[in-house]
Amino acid sequence: MNKTHFGYQTVDEAEKAGKVADVFHSVAHKYDVMNDLMSFGLHRIWKKLTIARAQVRPGQKVLDIAGGTGDLACAFAKAAGWAKHPDAEVWLSDINASMLGVGRDRLLDQGMSLPCVQFDAESIPFPSNHFDVVTVAFGLRNMTHKERALAEMLRVIKPGGRVLVLEFSKPDAMLQPVYDVYSFKVLPWLGEKIAQDAESYRYLAESIRMHPDAETLKNMMLEAGFDAVDTHRLTGGIVALHIGIKY
Repeated sequence: MNKTHFGYQTVDEAEKAGKVADVFHSVAHKYDVMNDLMSFGLHRIWKKLTIARAQVRPGQKVLDIAGGTGDLACAFAKAAGWAKHPDAEVWLSDINASMLGVGRDRLLDQGMSLPCVQFDAESIPFPSNHFDVVTVAFGLRNMTHKERALAEMLRVIKPGGRVLVLEFSKPDAMLQPVYDVYSFKVLPWLGEKIAQDAESYRYLAESIRMHPDAETLKNMMLEAGFDAVDTHRLTGGIVALHIGIKY
């Protein structure tokens, strides 16, 4: 059986999805609170930049993958004119039922009954050339076969469409020592105090270290078939936004 990484552990590929699911079942209801604490609120700025660069217009079709608590899908629905423009279509998706349930409920609280679908991004259940924009924020690193998921995202966007990948990356060398202490000491402590789950946040820190750096991910996207990829390193490289274009 093929092996893959779950944080710093080596596990069977068949086991990874279940282990990742357990992490997000555990953290779903504290997800946004923990994100605010862990990033000092910066995740909201990173996501606002992603929303701005997505350039969603009225009547467009958008798919948010690993959409979690629904904050990007909500913004895209407003930009696309969902429920007002006859062609507008915005989908919230996630592989994890707990995260998807939290996102669905939060959207309903805001009066948005967006379609929600649970699926593995390595096999997207939509036809080719369907969406104008596909996004994934802080979800790619948890996928077992990232290259397969990227190829699927490319497949479902129209010519002229774009895929936006917002993900943790490798920070500048001067930030690395402080970042390591924060990741492996402070994050598990916060996880224990706020979410009563230190291990899940230890995994999240490890999964960031195992994720490709910005240049490597850019090359992965080009190898998956994107015609062009724009890369934006943010906050000293702690996060990177990749925008893949299909001509």
